[in-house]
Amino acid sequence: MIYFNDPTSIELCKRMSDMDEGGYSTANLDFIPETDKEPPHARFHGTISTDLPPDRLDVLATGYAGWRTLDRRPTIFGRSLWDIDPYTFLALRVKSDGRKYFVNIQTDSIIPTDLHQHRLYVKRPGEWETVLINFNSFVRTNHGVRVEPQSELLRQKVKSVGISLIDRIPKPYDLRIARVWATNGAGDPTLKEDELPEDLRHQIKYHIGKTEEKPKEPENILI
Repeated sequence: MIYFNDPTSIELCKRMSDMDEGGYSTANLDFIPETDKEPPHARFHGTISTDLPPDRLDVLATGYAGWRTLDRRPTIFGRSLWDIDPYTFLALRVKSDGRKYFVNIQTDSIIPTDLHQHRLYVKRPGEWETVLINFNSFVRTNHGVRVEPQSELLRQKVKSVGISLIDRIPKPYDLRIARVWATNGAGDPTLKEDELPEDLRHQIKYHIGKTEEKPKEPENILI
């Protein structure tokens, strides 16, 4: 869905923060070239501020930043949307600072401000890892609030995917993202072994190492 493998990939994304409403949180998305130790990736970083703009009495809360992919260009057949229906998981290759990030999916729904969100849980802050999120686990929200009744993610009409930070802790943040894509997990040929979550890595090793047992010959029975 987004692969940060060259500088032009950053141009496919939109940055957002409470600065749009007069706040002071910053949101930067920079391309970082490949090195011997790291893949090419985007660095999402900045500083969260909870200070309120003095001239905007209508703004009651600040302290958020995020980014999302831009809407895809329309084709001769109409709007261009992602169809993720054949897949089970959203995969993210990330290196996190351990803060409370959320993954956001926007679909072509009746209510344009609806988002489906899920917490970006990581096991090894400060290290590269692959996070898999089941599409069925995403929760429908509107302006950060859970919406009832819940509705299923429109998998055939995905407009954008992105990440936001809404913990309102006033300090710098830093999240690295190599790519975001839809997958079925262990059978994904684009997943390298060292990119797999540990549980799936063990599954693959089990199936590769397992050999087919030959049927045993019947024992001779003496009467």
